[in-house]
Amino acid sequence: MLKCDAVFAGGGVKGIAFIGAIRETEERGYQFQRVAGTSAGSIMAALLAAGYSGKEMEGLLEELSFPAFLQADWIGRLPGIGKPLNILFRNGMYNTAGLEQWIRDKLIKKGIWSFDDLPEGKLKIIASDITNGRIMIIPDDLPFYGLDPAQFPIARAVRMSCSIPYFFQPVMINQNKKKVVVVDGGLLSNYPIWIFDSKQTPRWPTFGFRLKGADRYQPMKISGPFSMFKAIFTTMMEAHDRRHIEDHDAIRTVFISVENIRATDFHLTLEQKQKLVRLGREEAKRFFDQWSFSNYISRYRRAPVNIKSKSQKGD
Repeated sequence: MLKCDAVFAGGGVKGIAFIGAIRETEERGYQFQRVAGTSAGSIMAALLAAGYSGKEMEGLLEELSFPAFLQADWIGRLPGIGKPLNILFRNGMYNTAGLEQWIRDKLIKKGIWSFDDLPEGKLKIIASDITNGRIMIIPDDLPFYGLDPAQFPIARAVRMSCSIPYFFQPVMINQNKKKVVVVDGGLLSNYPIWIFDSKQTPRWPTFGFRLKGADRYQPMKISGPFSMFKAIFTTMMEAHDRRHIEDHDAIRTVFISVENIRATDFHLTLEQKQKLVRLGREEAKRFFDQWSFSNYISRYRRAPVNIKSKSQKGD
């Protein structure tokens, strides 16, 4: 069995395509050791860390109802003005309690609840702390907020990572009696491919899974404050997909081109979801057909000999 680490980028509902890529990776003989993710990628990472296979994850598609995650309170349900009022007073149209509950239920079926239920370092989830202006790596950074990593619910971490600004209400945590506002990890690091890297030559590869948007962006109509807010977070999500990454990261990245679906198209049919899975699998096949770990190491990760350190050690 081959070993690998994996990092999953954000991308909203388009992240379903990662399931197909995961299946292909597993069928190539790889076993995931450590996993990390941002936003939608955090969902994939959490399920993998809990022990779900790509095949099992594909089986969840029929019960995966994104509209059920769009929970609004009585204000949000007011015709016409509800969603703008929720943005104004609650900093987001919907809360993500439904998503957190769904993730919790799936993890519990595998006997997983908190980070203490996983091997140390198995799972890392990225969120954005906009109060302190810093990337949040969960569980590593939890002590900074006075939180115990061992007791912190994984589903809550996923919820934090998936809280798209304006669309979903942010998650609040208390830090020394001060409220800290946490939103979607993609705001600060949508593709944390660096997270498992070290100065040493790696023993096995870290594969990245990243969505690639269309070259041409379909303009959005902006007719007022509400449509402007929608355009802001849609632009934020879609722009990440077109961002350039360096060659040394691109060579270990499975790029999945998804067109005609936006990150916030929450009303996908089962057929559309299955098409995304097939697309992810096809792109992963193309990637692995040309992948060479030895080539990657020789070109980008050959650890240089630290002559000074060796000399000092000899003294």
